[in-house]
Amino acid sequence: MSLNFTLPITSGGEFTFSELNKPLVLFFYPRDNTPGCTVENQDFSLLYDEFTKIGYEVIGISRDKHVTHCNFQKKHSLKHQLLADPEETVCSLFNVMRDKTMYGKPVRGIERSTFIFDKDKNLIKEWRKVSVPNHAQEVLDFIKSI
Repeated sequence: MSLNFTLPITSGGEFTFSELNKPLVLFFYPRDNTPGCTVENQDFSLLYDEFTKIGYEVIGISRDKHVTHCNFQKKHSLKHQLLADPEETVCSLFNVMRDKTMYGKPVRGIERSTFIFDKDKNLIKEWRKVSVPNHAQEVLDFIKSI
C-alpha cells in the first residue's frame, strides 16, 4: 500500500504519514465517546508504553472533529494521539467506510479496522471488522511475534 496523508493531530499541528520514522499501529474507530470506541481507545492507551518500548507508535483515527478528539483524549487521559478525518479522506484511502444498519436504519460509518506498518511504511498486517475485547492485546502480541 503506497500512500501518504496529512491530518490534524491532538498533540497539535498536523501528522504526515510520510514523515513518521518508526513503525505504526493505526486504528480506525467509529466515534468518540461511544461505549465500544471508548473501551478500544482505553485499551490501546493502557498498552501504549509497551508498544513504544518495542518502537511502535499508536494512533487512533475517526471522523470526529479535532476539538472533539482533544476533549475525548483529555477526558480519558489517553496516551496515544488521535487524528481527525471529518472529510473521510484517509478513511477512503483505507476503504473503511461501510453502509451499516443501526436500530433498523441505514447509516454510513467506519468499519472498526487496524493496520500495522513497519518503519519503511510497508503494510504488514490488517484487521477488518474488529471486535473490541482483547483487540489491543492481540495487536501487541502479533507485533511481539514478528
